[in-house]
Amino acid sequence: MIGLSGGLDSTLAILIAKTAMGMLGRPASDILAVTMPCYGTTQRTKSNAVLLAEELGATLKTVDIGEAVSVHFRDIGQSMDDHSVTFENGQARERTQVLMDLANKTGGMVIGTGDLSELALGWATYNGDHMSMYAVNVSIPKTLVRHLVAYVRDDVARSQPRLSAVLQDILDTPVSPELLPPEQDGQIAQRTEELVGPYELHDFFLYYVVRWGFRPGKVYRLAVYAFRGRYEPQVILRWLENFYRRFFTQQFKRSCLPDGPKVGTVTLSPRGDWRMPSDAMVRLWLDEVNELKKREGIC
Repeated sequence: MIGLSGGLDSTLAILIAKTAMGMLGRPASDILAVTMPCYGTTQRTKSNAVLLAEELGATLKTVDIGEAVSVHFRDIGQSMDDHSVTFENGQARERTQVLMDLANKTGGMVIGTGDLSELALGWATYNGDHMSMYAVNVSIPKTLVRHLVAYVRDDVARSQPRLSAVLQDILDTPVSPELLPPEQDGQIAQRTEELVGPYELHDFFLYYVVRWGFRPGKVYRLAVYAFRGRYEPQVILRWLENFYRRFFTQQFKRSCLPDGPKVGTVTLSPRGDWRMPSDAMVRLWLDEVNELKKREGIC
């Protein structure tokens, strides 16, 4: 059971599930790919989700959650014009409820799609897309998710050109949770990297903070050197500050993760490598970031 959005993470998850089914000698049709359009779903991502499921041979089910979410918002007194975090998270939790109930109905299991980068930043809805029965991407950073999808695209270019084409369009689609209504021209309005920062920077920070335990000053110096010519120092500091703030405040989501595999050298599972209280204070790290900003003359 996979919620297929037409985005990178769910794409990798269904590619993994397809491989697993092949290893088990089971047909890809045993994968139930569920697309759940709502207020922010664009035609591009919906079409890519359908095409991907068809090309992989998965069983496709569409559940339009718009009416269910509208009823829920009416019940809790949430205005449809108030595009707050409640508006966004209500949709994510409804999608998870649909997947869990379908899993009960079919005797299946919900495969989580969220990746390591989202987990580090807390870019997931608590008890929404944050939850599953097994999270296959949980220790794969977003930059590696992109690389793996691109690898499959190239690998099937000759044998399955239609699959390769849809994977290319998914790679070209801006990363977005699609929880806010599209722009007037039908394009995605919510672009994740404009809100939380470039994933290539956050994955860099994550590796040196978690794997090596480096302090903000050293992580900053390494990033300035590594991304010279691509990001100005003030831009790196801006997103480094955001990384630390979100990494600490969002630990509560990592304290109750579903099971998932450890793929690389960095993982944030509470059952494996990572021990951190949910009320850990970020002040010491932000104090050092602020000193860096003063030294660099950045207000």
